Amino acid sequence: MTKIIGLTGGIASGKSTVTNYLRQKGYQVIDADQVVHDLQAKGGKLYQALVSWLGSAILNEAGELDRPKLSQLIFSSQEYLAKSSQLQNAIIRQELADRRGQLAKTEEIFFMDIPLLFEQDYADWFDEVWLVYVNPETQVERLKQRNGYSQEEAKQRLASQMSLSQKCQLADKVIDNSGDLKQLQAQIEQQLKGLEG
Repeated sequence: MTKIIGLTGGIASGKSTVTNYLRQKGYQVIDADQVVHDLQAKGGKLYQALVSWLGSAILNEAGELDRPKLSQLIFSSQEYLAKSSQLQNAIIRQELADRRGQLAKTEEIFFMDIPLLFEQDYADWFDEVWLVYVNPETQVERLKQRNGYSQEEAKQRLASQMSLSQKCQLADKVIDNSGDLKQLQAQIEQQLKGLEG
């Protein structure tokens, strides 16, 4: 029986680090952000849907989606955020379901990294949900370093997501990424043992 583990966290919580480690250990990981990236590539299903909705103003000179411009536009109002979610979610959910079905045929254990796992009601897809946790102050600092955001922009991004403390209550397992890489890897190893046992 295949075990499918959902992996989630908040922006800048360190999910990518966990995902990379799992891949190094030989596990397959479906990365929802990568799936979205593929669908938003020129000619992809999301690309077509977004251009139909927002017009060619969201494209760069090469005719590809101008991500910063698109992101700024979508986050500029609740109405745009809601419409964007509605438009994109159905397409993304179908693609993720297809990829999940494919991997379930060949893998005993695999992971799906979905940032908005709880917000978009994916929890019932999984045998377990693992949450990568860091405190909000660390998230803000990492966002400022990684994306060059101001304090205000970083807090705004965090405010647009469900808080990690709320997600902790919903997750089956919590991996605390407040420490160093060694501590993080030790926690992942412990969870993997539990899965394979």
